[in-house]
Amino acid sequence: MKDDSSYHHGDLRAALIKAATAEIERGGHENLSLRELADSVGVSRGAPYRHFADRRALLAAVAADGFERLTAIYRKAMMGSGKTPQDRLAAAGRGYLRFAAKRPQMFRLMFVSDLLGGGTVPPDAALAKAAGESYFVFERLVAATLDNPDDRTVKAAAIKIMSTGFGFALLRMNNRVKPFMYGPLTQTELVDAVLSIKG
Repeated sequence: MKDDSSYHHGDLRAALIKAATAEIERGGHENLSLRELADSVGVSRGAPYRHFADRRALLAAVAADGFERLTAIYRKAMMGSGKTPQDRLAAAGRGYLRFAAKRPQMFRLMFVSDLLGGGTVPPDAALAKAAGESYFVFERLVAATLDNPDDRTVKAAAIKIMSTGFGFALLRMNNRVKPFMYGPLTQTELVDAVLSIKG
């Protein structure tokens, strides 16, 4: 029988999220097994259920962690050295695309899975809060670039930019953006074009 006593209160939860994140990047969230995860962390197969009701609850915690990381990227851009609001929004957009390229399976879990809607189960509260905060910070970056940032205009602009970035991220991670499509553009120029950034 495995000894779970080496994990103090809270440590096992963090260890499971970390291990699940790594496993998801290797094989996708669809293949994640709580039992196998417990084995990899070195605890009994029942131990994860002390922190997560089921597999979906663990996936929600992993996705929430992903949104918190993305929010940190946005905040860094917001507080960065960009001379203009457009520069700061561009930095946030590049950070978003780097995140998607570096953590493609985490990105899919956050933005493609049904964890935030579309299923019969309501979204996890902590995940909804983390995703909402990420979107709120991104909206503030967008609003700063607009001449008349009323709520309707900000939301429309934010959705337009997010949709373009999301689509490009998926195309790139699925190898649908081939070198011949770049033409005379470099990768940086292509990203700038996607984000509608003017030099």
